[in-house]
Amino acid sequence: MSFKKIVLSLILVLAPLAVLAQTKTIKGVIYEEETGETMPGATVSVVGSTKGVMTDLDGSFELSGVKPTDKLKFECLGKESQILEVGSMTNFIVKLKNAANELDEVTVVAFGKQRKESTVAAITTVDVGTLKVPSSNLTTALAGNVAGVIAYQRSGEPGQDNADFFVRGITTFGANTSPLILIDNIELTSTDLARLQPDDIESFSIMKDATATALYGARGANGVIFVTTKRGQEGPAKIFARIETSISQPTDVVELADPITYMKSYNEAITTRDPLGDLMYSYDKIENTGKPGANPYIYPANDWYKMLFKDYSTAYRANVSVRGGGKVATYYVSGAFTEDTGILNVDKRNSFNNNIDQKTYTLRSNIDINVTPTTKLAVRLTGNFTDYRGPLDGGNKVYVDVVHSDPVLFPAYYPMDDDHVGIKHIMFGNYDQGQYTNPYANMVKGYRDYQRSQMIAAVELNQDLNFITKGLSAMTLFNLTRLSDFSVNRQFIPFWYTMDNYDSYTGEYHVALINSDSGTDYLTYNEGSKTVQNTLYSETRLNYARDFGRSEVTGLLVLTAYESRKANAGTLQLSLPSRNAGLSGRFTYGWDKRYFTEFNFGYNGSERFHKSHRWGFFPSAGAAWVMSNESWFKSLKKTIDNLKFRVSYGLVGNDKIGSESNRFYYLSEMNMTSSSLSASFGELGGKTFKGIDVIRYANDAITWEKSYKTNFAVELGLFDNFDLIAEYFTERRKDIFMARADVPETMGLQAGISANIGEARAHGVDLQAEYQKVWNKDFWTSARANFTWSTGKYDVYEEPTYPEKYRQHAGYSIKQTWGYIAERLFIDDEEAANSPDQTSFGSPYGGGDIKYTDVNGDGKITTADMVPIGYPTSPEIIYGFGVSLGYKGIDLSVFFQGLGRESFWIDATSTYSTKYNRYGTAPFVNNTQLLKAYSDSHWSEDNRDIYALYPRYSAYENKNNTATSTWWMRDGSFLRLKQLELGYTLPQKLTRKLKIDSLRLYFQGNNLLCWSKFKLWDPELAGNGLNYPIQRTFNFGVNVTFDTK
Repeated sequence: MSFKKIVLSLILVLAPLAVLAQTKTIKGVIYEEETGETMPGATVSVVGSTKGVMTDLDGSFELSGVKPTDKLKFECLGKESQILEVGSMTNFIVKLKNAANELDEVTVVAFGKQRKESTVAAITTVDVGTLKVPSSNLTTALAGNVAGVIAYQRSGEPGQDNADFFVRGITTFGANTSPLILIDNIELTSTDLARLQPDDIESFSIMKDATATALYGARGANGVIFVTTKRGQEGPAKIFARIETSISQPTDVVELADPITYMKSYNEAITTRDPLGDLMYSYDKIENTGKPGANPYIYPANDWYKMLFKDYSTAYRANVSVRGGGKVATYYVSGAFTEDTGILNVDKRNSFNNNIDQKTYTLRSNIDINVTPTTKLAVRLTGNFTDYRGPLDGGNKVYVDVVHSDPVLFPAYYPMDDDHVGIKHIMFGNYDQGQYTNPYANMVKGYRDYQRSQMIAAVELNQDLNFITKGLSAMTLFNLTRLSDFSVNRQFIPFWYTMDNYDSYTGEYHVALINSDSGTDYLTYNEGSKTVQNTLYSETRLNYARDFGRSEVTGLLVLTAYESRKANAGTLQLSLPSRNAGLSGRFTYGWDKRYFTEFNFGYNGSERFHKSHRWGFFPSAGAAWVMSNESWFKSLKKTIDNLKFRVSYGLVGNDKIGSESNRFYYLSEMNMTSSSLSASFGELGGKTFKGIDVIRYANDAITWEKSYKTNFAVELGLFDNFDLIAEYFTERRKDIFMARADVPETMGLQAGISANIGEARAHGVDLQAEYQKVWNKDFWTSARANFTWSTGKYDVYEEPTYPEKYRQHAGYSIKQTWGYIAERLFIDDEEAANSPDQTSFGSPYGGGDIKYTDVNGDGKITTADMVPIGYPTSPEIIYGFGVSLGYKGIDLSVFFQGLGRESFWIDATSTYSTKYNRYGTAPFVNNTQLLKAYSDSHWSEDNRDIYALYPRYSAYENKNNTATSTWWMRDGSFLRLKQLELGYTLPQKLTRKLKIDSLRLYFQGNNLLCWSKFKLWDPELAGNGLNYPIQRTFNFGVNVTFDTK
């Protein structure tokens, strides 16, 4: 063998050994920088190759065949990746930081996103965690949690407990005061927002000023609530589950006088007005009622509340979601179930359950597909289904019946006796001809089934157009929504029984059936209203965003079209498709991350107006200056890390004016078969023809309601852990639609006339403050506070010109109340006779009745003496503040919420108010029970307290004492401990053994304490104190996350 061949052979043998000598095995551990915990499932790979490993359960890894010249990439979902050169190192200790959340860096704006730094608009971004309250109704979490939102709750009944909420208060006296609600760009209702699962929410934003809402044109005049749901994320599937169970009870219960006091007081109400009047209750009945050994069917003493209601109710909630994806597609799929029950008792003798039971099912699927590197397709499917069963007229009606039923006139039911052997129905008690309210019978006689189904399907196509010009992209969205609901009532008609005769010596009694012809012992059936509604929505965007050195430029054009149809509209005009369309645009320019400007417009069409007013143009503009980015500001950066000033001004429209039944104001509407205008012909009038009536006159001049909004804001950041946003806003409403107040009868009009003649203005302040501090890897604290003050006033309100200027609306709050000034109660009849005349109320008055001030000095009390009294009936101030802290796995948070500058009036009448949907508190009349507070403090001939809570009793409604006045006015302000939460997260060392990524147990309390000057009922109910009460909730839950990697 030649020398050359020997050398070549040696080279071939030794060369691979030399290469092997240049590679090595490296080891290491990856930690999470913020917590110091090891990170299982992190990826270690060689850049530019397919070589890589994943860390073990203890965060360690080992990778062989690595060259000193290689670069290693360390990455994990939700963390900032690191790239390190291998060099001479063989052991790596790597700490990965939390990746900056996109939502922390950007703000959701109209039809897109912007960097927070460059945002000019007034937009409040809500921490989704603050919305996770122990309730199946998301709207109950808004009060005090969101700067710029006035919110309050007037009922605690499941299914009827939506909070009322307004962006920056009520700024118009027109028909529409509610904000636009968008969930994933789809316009939905407050009911849909209430049923939205907090665990499904990615971002929750409130758009408040013109630059934020002008792009929505006709829909954004009252602000916008914009919610985006979670989307998929690239990485292994992560499974999240939450299970909760709650116990609820009323925060407060109205106390009623006992039956004996009720009867004595009723008799007093008769004799104090007419000493010769016949007493309602005999001394024998008063003496024996409630007496030990007395027959409870002869001398009934019903505690209706205890009989009809339980001490607490229960609720159950469960939510499961899966999130993950790969290079081609990502997904987020979730399902939720909630069940809320009422506090009504159930009669076991019935074969059905009449307690409130509301079940809600939610299914959501958000799929994002990368069709090509430049084309993305998103498919979103959402289903929301509600099954409700409860009392025929709702739980609130049960409360109303309890307060408006005589407690001693008859028992709830009679036992089976020898005279009625064999009957199969309950022998419900009643009196006289059976015309009295028996709340027990009304509750158990039947139930209502209600079903609501909603399906939402949306397809979204995103196309990168960089091949045309850098920064250009397009998006098209198509949405289809189907909504349907129906209700069915099933009930029997109670058989009423009354005491027929009673032998007081033997104790023997007999009862008689009152309504033998009308009662039933079987269920009857009747259908309620039905809704079938289809909605189509399409949206096309052209978006441009590009940096040119120190300049930032963005542009947007949006074309929208909307159509809605209702199957059971009721009239010809309402049955026609409802349509609108719009073109919107935005242009922004930023220079050197210091100066920013923004211009927006909305050009919208509405079918409601004549072609001469059909299209409206709504522009807005704003500017911002980030002072903290100036070069001369660097010396202050350690203290003031952010200082930004913003200003905006714009015009926004509103086409939701007047009644929804008036679709087309430029068209007349006639009733061609009016019975009220019918005429009869013939000698005996045997032939009748119906007439033609005018429902609405055509009016070509009706146009948009317009809102001119101005906003000034400052953003301040201190020491990298404190942030404050303060905003001052003004708003001027013009062309508010209202009825003409003075139309001469000589015009011969059959229908009212309305026009765009009203004007209003508003101003206020929003404050939002947050503090966060991580003291070490085990201990952290945070605090937050929100404050909203908003007041709106009439500017132009058509009404008669009164001699007394205080009677005019102009200059007063939009929710102002006019009433009489009550001085005190009359001491006696003589004083009443020598005071200004009060006979205009229509009832006799004297000692113990309310004495009013003669404001205009004409010697008599009339409507001319009604002046603006109290604060508005909608609060002008809402605030909230709370603190949170955590130590290792334990976390504790407390949140307080308050309300101010609100007045409400106790309803002192005895009849049902259709305006306020409630009954009054006047005792005895219409069998209304006596409030204990009235019994404890009222004027009587033995105790002539002229400042007693309640005036002189009367067995009829004394209208002198029921008028709206300062006597019944109350301060609605309060501060409550809204929420307390204590949680414990198990150590990962333990949960990993169970193949669980994280496991947290927690307890929540809601509406735990309340501080208020008003003591009769929960002050948040305002004048609705006799309705279904707000609930105090104790909630226990667990959430668990499984990582499949």
